[in-house]
Amino acid sequence: MTTATMSEANAWAPRLPPEVIDIRATRGFSLGLRDLWRYRELAYFLVWRDLKVRYKQTAIGIAWAVAQPLSMMLVFTLFFGQLAQLPSEGIPYPVFAYAGLLPWQIFSRALSESAGSLLADQRLITRVYFPRLLVPLSTVLAALVDFAIASILLVGLMVYYGLAPTLGIVWLPSFVLLMLMTSLGLGFWLSALNLEYRDVRYVLPFLTQLWLFVTPVVYPSSMVPLAWRPLYALNPMVGVVEGFRWALFGVGTAPGPVLAVSAGASGVLFLGGAWYFRRRERVFADILGSGGR
Repeated sequence: MTTATMSEANAWAPRLPPEVIDIRATRGFSLGLRDLWRYRELAYFLVWRDLKVRYKQTAIGIAWAVAQPLSMMLVFTLFFGQLAQLPSEGIPYPVFAYAGLLPWQIFSRALSESAGSLLADQRLITRVYFPRLLVPLSTVLAALVDFAIASILLVGLMVYYGLAPTLGIVWLPSFVLLMLMTSLGLGFWLSALNLEYRDVRYVLPFLTQLWLFVTPVVYPSSMVPLAWRPLYALNPMVGVVEGFRWALFGVGTAPGPVLAVSAGASGVLFLGGAWYFRRRERVFADILGSGGR
């Protein structure tokens, strides 16, 4: 077929209209799981990008995922384990502290990075459509990669001190899931609020420091009076940290009322954060495009 003949054929060929995607606000509450699955490759790209940016041009690279909890464990062991002589439920204090710091560090990192995630990706948000939940979700998933790397040191500490995990370790994925739900719930709240109220960037460091000391990271929850424990368990990270130690070493609070309260608080936080995020996401591009509120 000659070029002229092909041109004539193309001229007479039916032209299909461009694909139009109609985006409408959902009625009621929906996480949009179908859209999240459809854009799963974008989620993978965002996680990989976050990891590359975090450790780009660093001397030790991804080893920083271990360096931060390790350094805090050494400081806590010196001041709280040696000087203050805080109890450690019958296991060596370095292992006790690191087992609490491991989920806590990932939680605090997910908070700090998810809070500013929408601002960091404003060029992407104002130009193309994709489920906005992927933005804070990707920061939490990137923190989960750091968690997996930092867990290697915990295994090394257990081998060094001759500690073997208990059968309760089968519960460990449940506590990891609880940690992710808590991180995502707060990440949804903070990322959405940070667009309209820039006070979040000033409140977050104070909130994180305060939250650390109301979580049994450097001390066991058995030091909290019984009358205060139901209120204390409203902190979702109480169930996470205590659950980690119980699953690994059989010490601390076993799954029961405290864990149920913490899990319930985490569920409320997650659903409330997802609801607020989905409710406000229709104006994210407008806020970012105008440069503020």
